[in-house]
This record gives sequence, C-alpha cells and structure tokens, in this order.
Amino acid sequence: MSEKPRKQRKRQKNAPHHKKRKIMSSNLAEDLQKKYATRSFPVRKGDEVEVMRGAFKGHIDKVAEVDRRNEKVYVEKVTVEKADESKEPYGIHPSNLKIRDLDLSDPWRKEKVENISEEGK
Repeated sequence: MSEKPRKQRKRQKNAPHHKKRKIMSSNLAEDLQKKYATRSFPVRKGDEVEVMRGAFKGHIDKVAEVDRRNEKVYVEKVTVEKADESKEPYGIHPSNLKIRDLDLSDPWRKEKVENISEEGK
C-alpha cells in the first residue's frame, strides 16, 4: 500500500461496498467502549449518535440513513434550509459522529458485538 495521501484518498473513495462498511465506522461513547471492549463500530440506521463537529455539534438523535457510496450519514432532524425554504437532510462524515447507543435489534449484529467484547476481555 502506498503512503501517498492522494492514493490513500483514491483507495478509500473507490473501495468496494463490503470494505466501505468498515470505513463507515464511528467512535463509541466511553461507557460503550468499556462495555464492548472496542473503540469504534460501523454506523447503522437506528443507532443513536452525537454530532461532534460542525454546525450541528452537540446534536443527539438517531441515524436515518447511511450512504456508503458518498460516505455520508444522515441523522434525524439535521437538515439544511434551501433557497426555496424546503428542508434537505445534511450528510455528516462518520468520523465526526460518536455512537451513544447501538441498535441491537439485528441478531447478527448483537452476536458480533458480544464476540468482540469476549475477545477483548
């Protein structure tokens, strides 16, 4: 792998869909880091996140949509007003989010989190 920033950005942008899942990870809140013995986890619809950077810093809400192609996460009630006064969802990069609560309704994801936490202990 190259160390050149330009090639790193190109590799990340053109990564296949299954690898973008891991790229689209956010840090966990401190209590979740201790509980699950991992620092970050891929963001998913239904997770509760806190915006850490930008104009919406401090906003806490659920993830409405994850766009892997453009590497953006859309959070509920994080919108921008357009010139015609309509509201449009505002995409945030996952590195600027902190996961406050994981959505463990999916049995596969719940098992994955438990396996990680067992390995870390």
